[in-house]
Amino acid sequence: MTDPTLTPSRLWKRMSGEQRVRAATALWNEPEAASDQMQAVGLISKQMKTRPKTVMGLEKERKARYLAAVADVPDVVAARLLVLYHLAEQRPMMGAFLDALGIAHENGLIQDESVTPDPAKMAGAVATLGTQFPADDVSLYLHTLLLQDPVSWEGLREVVGPSEAT
Repeated sequence: MTDPTLTPSRLWKRMSGEQRVRAATALWNEPEAASDQMQAVGLISKQMKTRPKTVMGLEKERKARYLAAVADVPDVVAARLLVLYHLAEQRPMMGAFLDALGIAHENGLIQDESVTPDPAKMAGAVATLGTQFPADDVSLYLHTLLLQDPVSWEGLREVVGPSEAT
């Protein structure tokens, strides 16, 4: 990459095909994502050169596969896909990370939004994840956290490396 700035769409492009299909499936299974689903329908219909109505009529699995094949996903859609993917597929890892940081949570979701992660615990928490989960999944999760809330998760920059997370 010539531009080292990480964006949701660039992170989407880095995901494996399987991760992208699982993220797209999470989108189609989310009842409160109608607006995001309509944007995805537009992307798919543009790629397939067909009408949005045709795409809307497809079963969820086919829409997920087609969306996973779209390389140029706008940041707003990619950001939503990343969040939905982690909520649907990576709750155990999210919980393990928060446990390692000593942050109270319910099934991987922080309960007290005012809690700030301790930067001194970041490296140890990341190392813990590295022993329990695949490296690609850990990297994707950490970069997603940085994209979602760069201020709260600033301590991760040193752990994941400045060239990837800036």
